[in-house]
Amino acid sequence: MLPFLREHWGNPSSAHDRGRRARAAIDDARDRLAAVLGCAPRELTFTSGGTEADNLAVRGALQRWGGERGRHLVVSAVEHEAVLRTAAGLAARGEAEVTVVGCDAAGRVDPERVAAAVRGDTTLVSMMLANNEVGTVQHVADAARLVRLANPRTLVHTDAVQALGRLAVDPRALGVDLLSLSAHKCYGPKGCGVLYARWGTRLTTQMEGGGQERERRSGTENVAAIAGFAVAAELVESEREDEATRLGALRDCLEAAVLERTAHVRVAARASHRLPNMSALLVDDASGEALVAALDGAGVEVSGGSACASGAARPSHVLAAMGEDPGRTALLRLSMGRGTLAADVDDAVDHLVEAIDTATASAGKPLKRRALSAAGG
Repeated sequence: MLPFLREHWGNPSSAHDRGRRARAAIDDARDRLAAVLGCAPRELTFTSGGTEADNLAVRGALQRWGGERGRHLVVSAVEHEAVLRTAAGLAARGEAEVTVVGCDAAGRVDPERVAAAVRGDTTLVSMMLANNEVGTVQHVADAARLVRLANPRTLVHTDAVQALGRLAVDPRALGVDLLSLSAHKCYGPKGCGVLYARWGTRLTTQMEGGGQERERRSGTENVAAIAGFAVAAELVESEREDEATRLGALRDCLEAAVLERTAHVRVAARASHRLPNMSALLVDDASGEALVAALDGAGVEVSGGSACASGAARPSHVLAAMGEDPGRTALLRLSMGRGTLAADVDDAVDHLVEAIDTATASAGKPLKRRALSAAGG
């Protein structure tokens, strides 16, 4: 990224030398990211992040095709707020009719239920690839196939923001028309994302202006961030299988240790296919905010659900969709990454058990601790 912050800082829409160098960097990044995803470079539109990519997919599809195909949207109950709130806002303004498909207790959405919700006037189905709060991986390819059978004109979008570097992300194999990604989820810079739109899938632009990104998203491109995104995607994809195995083992070790040492915690979606780097712990009759604060004071960084909403004291819609009572059950989301070692897991387990037992004891529950050797052993 540094050359485009220091020397080659020109506007990529300019014809002078610095502008041409910036344009070449964007073209190179688009080629490299397309190679990671197995798609054509022209199918990628750079955005400010996953949220904008989701908005462009949902709004852009509805506004471009709604008058011709219908204004019905189908979304799952566990989508990121960037999809759910966008769909809800469109419905509130009378611009769309929305059907929300529920999930089971593990956060899994049945592809057959998704397809059953499709109608003749359904323009778009949005079903995320992996959940950002509990890590559940969805059967997007099966859903896309069944949606096509129900209505061949319906577009399929997946929010794959959490998946890059952890799961195979191939838009063609998934059978989707639209796919959203964010750079910072794969160790790239914040404030950069991309929307894959299958060639021929036309969208109404949501950012009017100079016509950048083939008229799909106007605005001067963030050259340094785009360059960083492409390299980060290449790096995480090159080590994805080995790193997923390593992180999955650390996650399993953490969960086994916490479950053994305290009886006041459950693991969300433990028996289902999940992201290897994420663990979602459920603690009944405890304050999620208090637990997050206590762990932060001990040097363990967790969130109470989606990082996008962690600053707001509102219940998790994902827990509610899974049949939990988000007003009674606290969600602790723990994420592991390239720098996480077994010693870090051991340390986190000690602090987690102490914080959970303290929180549940203060709520009137007796302490139930059991001894266990180090989590990394």
